Amino acid sequence: MSTEPQTTANGKWTDLALRSVSAIVLMPIAIYCVWAGGIWFQMFLGGLAVLIAYEWVQIVHRRSERALALHVLAGLAGVFVTETQGLDAASAAVLIFWLISVLMWLVRAGEGTIWSLLGVFYVGLPMISFVLLREDGAWGPWAIFWCFGVVWTADIFAYFAGRAIGGPKLAPRLSPKKTWAGLVGAILGAIIISAIFAYSLGLNVVALVGLAALLTCVEQLGDIFESAMKRRYGVKDSGDFIPGHGGVLDRVDGLLAVIFVAGFIGFSHRAGSAATGLLNW
Repeated sequence: MSTEPQTTANGKWTDLALRSVSAIVLMPIAIYCVWAGGIWFQMFLGGLAVLIAYEWVQIVHRRSERALALHVLAGLAGVFVTETQGLDAASAAVLIFWLISVLMWLVRAGEGTIWSLLGVFYVGLPMISFVLLREDGAWGPWAIFWCFGVVWTADIFAYFAGRAIGGPKLAPRLSPKKTWAGLVGAILGAIIISAIFAYSLGLNVVALVGLAALLTCVEQLGDIFESAMKRRYGVKDSGDFIPGHGGVLDRVDGLLAVIFVAGFIGFSHRAGSAATGLLNW
């Protein structure tokens, strides 16, 4: 998500209260659905996929109904095909939907930009990683909670470090409000929460701290990626669904990147057990 707040003449912290209220409402819902699993997790993730697809299509595909259907199906396939048929079938389904998007792009003689070809993967692949992590036995919920902790803590520390310290910009052309101080703060926050998490569960503290630093950089890149997309289409926010945060994409852009990379790392480390591979070193 975007870690730097909007400012007005009233001061640096004018949006803090609204952002805090939104977080207090939304975070417990996400935590409960992940912990409960089953239909709660599936409906939560399916709803998230639909909202992400909707906002992406609103911006990139000029509200095309066909594009919306394609992106929604890719997201839902990432959730429900992975749940019922496994990784191979879900990956094949998302790939098919992507090939259809390429065909649609070619039929329109390349109308639009390269962003038109990225949305299916952007919606579908993180959903696959979400399911692979959550459904990996007893470690599943904890892997998701750790990813939540890394992203949320990084965002909080980046917010305050960026506001209090300021300084040189991290990516002035793509995300002009992000600073190097914010990035350092984000990494520090992710390291602290990961050390506490690993120590509490008897995991390898050094390994998870190192992964946290890596995933924090991934989170920032995910944020910059979404900012670049919005800048390309002249959009300030991806939507207005979440007070103080803009759209859903503005809130989960970094999380999507973290979940995808975390799932890839975990699955690569221990094939078939993404959460176990992610947390146990």
